[in-house]
Amino acid sequence: MRTPRLICLAAAALVSALLVGGCSSEQTSLSEKEGAPVHLGDLSYNVVITRYLNPNDDEDVDYLQGAPPLPDDQYYLGVFIQVENDTDSTQSLPQTLNVVDTEGNRFDSVPMDNPFTLPLGSQVDAGDSVPSPESAAANGPIGGSMVLFLIDQSSTENRPLELEIPGSGETGRIELDL
Repeated sequence: MRTPRLICLAAAALVSALLVGGCSSEQTSLSEKEGAPVHLGDLSYNVVITRYLNPNDDEDVDYLQGAPPLPDDQYYLGVFIQVENDTDSTQSLPQTLNVVDTEGNRFDSVPMDNPFTLPLGSQVDAGDSVPSPESAAANGPIGGSMVLFLIDQSSTENRPLELEIPGSGETGRIELDL
């Protein structure tokens, strides 16, 4: 009679150990959908909104200050991001980001410098976020810093588009909601 009781106790102990072990480990994903943060290295990236920008729209003119001319077969795509550094040390933003369509076409971020753009390649101080709470980007209608892409018109059919964020040895991916 002792054997079944010992087996039950051992099984209960095993289940308890598995439950406690499962609760203590924190899992993070390097692939999320827009609106959910991706934790890459010591930075957290969250795409607030993605939308096509119209150079003839009064709201979009400010976002497009300093943008290259728009080729006839492309669209401006603005990806608005918030980045947080919850560590005790300064962290670097990547030099470039990419958007990839389902056919494997890659589009590099367009270097820009205006009050609404994400300062790629810059530093995020310990405990800080981008955009800075006092910036035009944070206080604008969207509340995120923009990364601009020139996207082929044909790629609008090859969705979902995915933002790739390079990290040290890893790549974060966010499926864009268009």
